[in-house]
Amino acid sequence: MFGEPQKEHEWLMQLVGDWTYEGECDMGPDQPRDHSTGRESVEALGPFWVIAKGEGSMPGGGQAQMRMTIGFQPGKGYVGSWIGSMMPLLWVYEGTMSEDGRSLHLAADGPSFKDDGGIVRYEDIVTVVGPDERLLTSRARQEDGSWKEFLWMRYTRV
Repeated sequence: MFGEPQKEHEWLMQLVGDWTYEGECDMGPDQPRDHSTGRESVEALGPFWVIAKGEGSMPGGGQAQMRMTIGFQPGKGYVGSWIGSMMPLLWVYEGTMSEDGRSLHLAADGPSFKDDGGIVRYEDIVTVVGPDERLLTSRARQEDGSWKEFLWMRYTRV
């Protein structure tokens, strides 16, 4: 049950700190991309977990608050969750690291953008560009198996 931090836990610790973000969201066909800005504070919970607390403008208008947890569970892989003040959903992540060790792919199932009752696979991809910059890209799997990106965020360490 108890354990020692592994390299996967160390990777997560580079996210700890205070960040600002700017981003764009694809609002749908024939609509311009919407811009958003905000702040995020990421803290460590021991050597195994990170907890992110964010707030900022929301695509389409208004303000939002978000919480994200990410950890690494030996035998299972990266795990986590995401909740936001704009929706009544708990997103539960299962994650994998890219081969180059720069991008964490966090997958979760959720409702289709089509609002047709269907469930779709989503991915939030956290890419570390450097010690003071990271990216978040969100995408959804399409019916043909391809991925469609719909959210792009650039985080800069404060």
